[in-house]
Amino acid sequence: MWKSMLLWGAVSVLVVGLLGFGGWIFSLPPATATADAPPVPRGEMDAMLSALRHDEGNRPLVAIVGLNEATETTDYLMPAGILRRADVADVLMLATGPGPVRLYPALRVEADATIAEFDAGHPEGADYVIVPAMSRDDDPAVLAWLRDQSRKGARIIGICAGAKVLGAAGLIDGRRATTHWYYRDEMLERSPGIDYVADRRMVADGNVVTTTGISASMPMMLALIEAVAGRAKAQAIADDLGVETWDMRHASAAFSLTRPFVTTVLANRLAFWNRDARGIELRPGMDEVSLALVADAWSRTYRSSALTFAETAGAVETRNGIRVIPDRVAMDWPPEDRASLYPGQRPADALDDTLQAIAGTYGARTMHVVAMQLEYPRRD
Repeated sequence: MWKSMLLWGAVSVLVVGLLGFGGWIFSLPPATATADAPPVPRGEMDAMLSALRHDEGNRPLVAIVGLNEATETTDYLMPAGILRRADVADVLMLATGPGPVRLYPALRVEADATIAEFDAGHPEGADYVIVPAMSRDDDPAVLAWLRDQSRKGARIIGICAGAKVLGAAGLIDGRRATTHWYYRDEMLERSPGIDYVADRRMVADGNVVTTTGISASMPMMLALIEAVAGRAKAQAIADDLGVETWDMRHASAAFSLTRPFVTTVLANRLAFWNRDARGIELRPGMDEVSLALVADAWSRTYRSSALTFAETAGAVETRNGIRVIPDRVAMDWPPEDRASLYPGQRPADALDDTLQAIAGTYGARTMHVVAMQLEYPRRD
């Protein structure tokens, strides 16, 4: 008898839980809001560029910090790739400790140095520090290093949920800031003193700049290039990337948790027997920005993951000196299961083409889920 009572009790708890979960799903909006990015006064962009300007007369030093265990793929690779192709600063990719940096949701790379090695070689600190999203926001080594760099006068740029790391370090308390739409409430709950700013893709306050979600690192780096080397240089790099504009406009209301988003993620997760691996061949000199965007996008479908392969086990060096470690060696990956990367293809076009390929493979809803995670205002 008591076993039967326990069984029915467990079933009752499960039913109540499912009903509660179903009720939460149906409480979500049926679609994202239709929203246009409101205009931003030119003075705001001028203030952003002024906050980023480098007037020291020397070539600026940029440090991009990563956590070895897990740092967001695009947040870590795109700033390095974009700034190095502009060749307006010395750019170092750092890790908290020795060994490779495992990126999420895809790729592994070798850092240029550890933060300890950087400090030994550059005791005066960096001119700019770029902080990607990381698997944890409270790593003691990262927080202490960021506070030290800020004290030394570095401009700190939090990409995407990297703003949560800045919040944990106490660097945006009482400041205006933004972050990835999904993590906004969490950031404000942990750091209630932050003055959240909507409808801006990037926000500057003092020596700290923050951005919205993942894809915002493209316009953010173009703004930094403009501040350091002028509008013409930034325009040339934007043309090379396929980016039409890099201003601060953003429609925050167009990015939120919706019923189709949650049900699509749930359905794709439950289809555990139907998983795909998209192979990306690593070739010397390939465009690391395109690589990051394509690998990131395919790995956010909840149906597929991007895996790299190469002829040998050693790291493959990209166009701008980023060393990517292959996941597989000497594989003859079927052409139909490869993620497309074309020589000469601009990174923004590579992302748009990948989103279309995802729609063709898994449907428009999955493509929308990926674009929402990237906080990408898709081009028509």
